[in-house]
Amino acid sequence: MERREEQPGAAGAGAAPALDFTVENVEKALHQLYYDPNIENKNLAQKWLMQAQASPQAWHFSWQLLQPDKVPEIQYFGASALHIKISRYWSDIPTDQYESLKAQLFTQITRFASGSKIVLTRLCVALASLALSMMPDAWPCAVADMVRLFQAEDSPVDSQGRCLALLELLTVLPEEFQTSRLPQYRKSLVRTSLAVECGAVFPLLEQLLQQPSSPSCVRQKVLKCFSSWVQLEVPLQDCEALIQAAFAALQDSELFDSSVEAIVNAISQPDAQRYVNTLLKLIPLVLGLQDQLRQAVQNGDMETSHGICRIAVALGENHSRALLDQVEHWQSFLALVNMIMFCTGIPGHFPVNETTSSLTLTFWYTLQDDILSFEAEKQAVYQQVYRPVYFQLVDVLLHKAQFPSDEEYGFWSSDEKEQFRIYRVDISDTLMYVYEMLGAELLSNLYDKLGRLLTSSEEPYSWQHTEALLYGFQSIAETIDVNYSDVVPGLIGLIPRISISNVQLADTVMFTIGALSEWLADHPVMINSVLPLVLHALGNPELSISSVSTLKKICRECKYDLPPYAANIVAVSQDVLMKQIHKTSQCMWLMQALGFLLSALQVEEILKNLHSLISPYIQQLEKLAEEIPNPSNKLAIVHILGLLSNLFTTLDVSHHEDDHEGPELRKLPVPQGPNPVVVVLQQVFQLIQKVLSKWLNDAQVVEAVCAIFEKSVKTLLDDFAPMVPQLCEMLGRMYSTIPQASALDLTRQLVHIFAHEPAHFPPIEALFLLVTSVTLTLFQQGPRDHPDIVDSFMQLLAQALKRKPDLFLCERLDVKAVFQCAVLALKFPEAPTVKASCGFFTELLPRCGEVEPVGKVVQEDGRILLVAVLEAIGGQASRSLMDCFADILFALNKHCFSLLSVWIKEALQAPGFPSARLSPEQKDTFSQQILRERVNKRRVKEMVKEFTLLCRGLHGTDYTADY
Repeated sequence: MERREEQPGAAGAGAAPALDFTVENVEKALHQLYYDPNIENKNLAQKWLMQAQASPQAWHFSWQLLQPDKVPEIQYFGASALHIKISRYWSDIPTDQYESLKAQLFTQITRFASGSKIVLTRLCVALASLALSMMPDAWPCAVADMVRLFQAEDSPVDSQGRCLALLELLTVLPEEFQTSRLPQYRKSLVRTSLAVECGAVFPLLEQLLQQPSSPSCVRQKVLKCFSSWVQLEVPLQDCEALIQAAFAALQDSELFDSSVEAIVNAISQPDAQRYVNTLLKLIPLVLGLQDQLRQAVQNGDMETSHGICRIAVALGENHSRALLDQVEHWQSFLALVNMIMFCTGIPGHFPVNETTSSLTLTFWYTLQDDILSFEAEKQAVYQQVYRPVYFQLVDVLLHKAQFPSDEEYGFWSSDEKEQFRIYRVDISDTLMYVYEMLGAELLSNLYDKLGRLLTSSEEPYSWQHTEALLYGFQSIAETIDVNYSDVVPGLIGLIPRISISNVQLADTVMFTIGALSEWLADHPVMINSVLPLVLHALGNPELSISSVSTLKKICRECKYDLPPYAANIVAVSQDVLMKQIHKTSQCMWLMQALGFLLSALQVEEILKNLHSLISPYIQQLEKLAEEIPNPSNKLAIVHILGLLSNLFTTLDVSHHEDDHEGPELRKLPVPQGPNPVVVVLQQVFQLIQKVLSKWLNDAQVVEAVCAIFEKSVKTLLDDFAPMVPQLCEMLGRMYSTIPQASALDLTRQLVHIFAHEPAHFPPIEALFLLVTSVTLTLFQQGPRDHPDIVDSFMQLLAQALKRKPDLFLCERLDVKAVFQCAVLALKFPEAPTVKASCGFFTELLPRCGEVEPVGKVVQEDGRILLVAVLEAIGGQASRSLMDCFADILFALNKHCFSLLSVWIKEALQAPGFPSARLSPEQKDTFSQQILRERVNKRRVKEMVKEFTLLCRGLHGTDYTADY
């Protein structure tokens, strides 16, 4: 490990000069860290103390800070400093000092065995780190030595204190191994060594756990120690005796939590499935907990029932495949499954009366996957056994999904209600998964139950029961294709019979209808059974989300069958919109629903409906356009513009070709004349301009205006063509007055769709040149305050190069200035802006040969680009952006190789560039590697990542672990 020198740094008030790491100064800095009310002083003290811990002087002051006359906070820092020196700077320690360091640590641990527990733990961690660094060669029997030394009778500490100190040391040893920074080859050596050494640990733990005289604190520590060791993947058969002892300890309330943790950790080890015989011995032990579980449930002891459930689930979930394979033991495994079923259906409402049932849900996924993975014959046998179990599971889950009484639910906190909502989503996912096992019979089962419930005259049914059954239907219908189910017609027939007296039930009815919208599209005769319910619910603000989203689904899926109902849907929607029943987002969804609905009508009908739907808003907008701008009328304007945007997003009278994913986006022509959206846009264009003239300096309003046209362009594609000239003109005026990113984004959309069309090229070119000129002026004035504009501008330039490189041939375009601005944008601190700039260059460089002005500017200024890229790699840009800069290097190498080979050598010759940490040899290696790789982009990215780590002094450090 490299030796780290102290870094100069400011000490806080009362602390010493940066490099004077004495005991006195460390104590002053610690006092400042703990007691100074000034947060800045605390931060300075913390920074100084971190430097102190890393300094060579730490070897000296650490031991002094552990003196008996020091307070625990100071002793703790001393112990922590020792751990840091041992774990991170092991290579600084001379080999001949290992033994004395070990002896000193043993002495300190013995002393603190009857002292501060937090200091004892840190010292144990330090000794554990020392042991891991010395094992197996320099300290071959480390664990056995620890056990022997702490069992020595001549110690001044009492036997219980020594025993607890030893157990603490043995507990932290595997934990320190899991988090250690050992190189991989050392890690496997040490793991093997520890696996052997568990032979010195487990007999001791068994003895302490089983002898009656062991006090509770010792037994608890034993269980924690065992829990720590099993995570080293100790063979399960070697743990048998301790696991059995831990099961026995479950009867002791003080040891219960530690026992559960130890058993669960032991069972959950990935390697445990190899030890089937041991697993089979564990099943009776788990089943033996059923009386204790039932007693806990009866007494409302949630902690005990939770712990026992964790054990049962750990065995079932981790080893269901291995246990299913033991066909002759099928009955004992089925008993375990039934015990987990009891945990799933544990009485009470989650999360108020119980928190256990949610633990079991993943088990049912695992068991199903394992059963369905068997070959046909074995699968058939297990299907016969487990299909009834899974039908029972459905009943249990639907019972658990039921809402409590209205009165009880009223007392729940908002957090409890949210947890219950998430729990129901998890149940819904489980039901959807279980459908794979049970198939259509599951839907029949649910339908029969619902039918009996709704048609029974014997006893009044609870709305909760009805809601849960519908929720089960909805869960399956949302994701599974139920078009061929023979029970859905019956279900649609039952829905109107449901007496809806409750918001939760009404919500579920709505969502169930929404989930069946695809089925309704195939069976349009049934639409009339449910549509009135949905339209009625639209008027209830409490059903806002469910009713609007359901109407939107129906309008999207069934639009060609809705014309007979269109007038009614539009009238009801208009009414609720005018009454402002719904929040903004639901109003937007409702407009999208109406867009789908109108798309299927004749153009005359569409225009007639649009007129009645939009006229009130246009009148309101005309009134607002006359008013002096203020916050309240701004909200109203943005709302109206949003409604129009969302309507135009889905109002699409032409039909896409099946294959419209290619570069050329096309739609079949509209046979019925001008596109209704274009007609409306042309009618309101003057009004929108009037609104804009007053609100040009408000980004939100400009964004809302641009959104109308952007969404219309995306939906209409070529049908939008008649609007292109006037929109280009308006965008130009907008952007010239006050540049806004949203105007550039809309320009990019127009370039993408229309720039290749000869008829539209002149207005598009004029707009492109205008916004480029305005943005270049902005760069001259200082673009740092407008990273969003620079980001959008770079994306526009990249789109222009991709769709219509001819835009860069125009004499009025200052390609050189554009190039230099893009280089400047590479140095912005905002990552999205830098990414967009890199994207521009990766589009520009391949055009060097075909677009003469581009080739010229790259030849003249390409070196400036390379220097900026190297500076970024050298440390000026975030490491997360290195792939983007690697793309530029790759493009330079592929398309400008002869120029790059000269520029990179010249640039890297400068001393200290791009980082003072680099040697000339490292720079030379990098340039040769880059120049050699012109095919594999991934390799260039790897080279750049390596090089940036060297530049930042991070190569070979812990910081590179996740990089």
